[in-house]
Amino acid sequence: MDDYLRSDARVLDALDRAWDRSRVGVSTRLGRLRSRAFLVVQCAVAAGVAWFVASDVLAHQTPFFAPIVAVVCLGISYGQRLRRVVEVAVGVAVGVFTADLFVSVAGSGGWQIAVVVMVAMSLALLVGGGPILVTQAGVQGIVVAALAPTPGQAFVRWTDALIGGAVALVAATVAPQAPLRRPRVAAAGVARKISELLRRAAASAGDGDVAAAAAVLASARETESLLRELRTAADEGLSVLHSSPFSRRQAGGVRKMADLIDPLDLAMRSTRVLVRKVTVVVGRGERLPSGYRELIDELADAADLIARALAENASPEIGRKAVLAVAVATSHLPRTDNLVVETVLAQLRSVVVDLLQVTGVDVDDAIAAVPRERPRG
Repeated sequence: MDDYLRSDARVLDALDRAWDRSRVGVSTRLGRLRSRAFLVVQCAVAAGVAWFVASDVLAHQTPFFAPIVAVVCLGISYGQRLRRVVEVAVGVAVGVFTADLFVSVAGSGGWQIAVVVMVAMSLALLVGGGPILVTQAGVQGIVVAALAPTPGQAFVRWTDALIGGAVALVAATVAPQAPLRRPRVAAAGVARKISELLRRAAASAGDGDVAAAAAVLASARETESLLRELRTAADEGLSVLHSSPFSRRQAGGVRKMADLIDPLDLAMRSTRVLVRKVTVVVGRGERLPSGYRELIDELADAADLIARALAENASPEIGRKAVLAVAVATSHLPRTDNLVVETVLAQLRSVVVDLLQVTGVDVDDAIAAVPRERPRG
């Protein structure tokens, strides 16, 4: 009976874990959809407009290349950098033109496709195209060369490609993706990750759980992608400001987000070092003195405040008071002769300095805000 109950409990536990994973998966997918909803709608509208212009205005029969090129241009160019849209449009137009010209003379087949790809990619390289332009020239050349040419329709597909590219350019200029949202979401994600790492490190130190501490360290070492995403989002936001006159009113917010990159980068790196120091303490079977874990938790709460402010398009200054409270509290933690524990405190103060800069305090004032004297325990 006991074996049966244990087996039943294991099954239920496995089902619970599977259910949790499925809920996380659905939440992640819905979040991904929400983050790209504007792009999906923009591509759909651009495809419809491109078809309308080519079919109804210019009377082209089945102008499928117009919506295809519009979607390809906008889909590849997440962030709506006009340079990327132009590059893709030119690449597609070069491929379609080369294939239309060659197929109208030599017909369609295997060797024709090989020649079209070689010529189209060579022309794209000669005009100074980057990898995207060159690849699109080859791909679109294949599409055209693989389709039997329609009598009397020579170069119509090339015209459709130009229409699709033009519609994509207009869409990227007139209705660019919000340049502030993605940098703000990325910045909030970094601050939220800092809070999570601090909280998990404090918990592992309180429990003396070596495996949990090692897991937190492994998670901390995987945060570089968050920083890369933040830099990319800020760069693309600034690019939108430069390319579209319709986003200038958001210029101040985007630049403020760009100014947060370095402080958030420093705060994340300092947090990783702090996690590593805590992992060493736990791995040696030692415990942090009273108050250390609680103060790390308080700093995690402060990072949470910053993350929420960033996510809600508010100033991260909201979290400054909480970070300053932690800065002052570090001077009241007991001193110890244990060098490893001392390095934890020193690194904790480094994270405080970095988070103060995230809230808008300059580096000298942030350093000065952390008291240097601490009583001996």
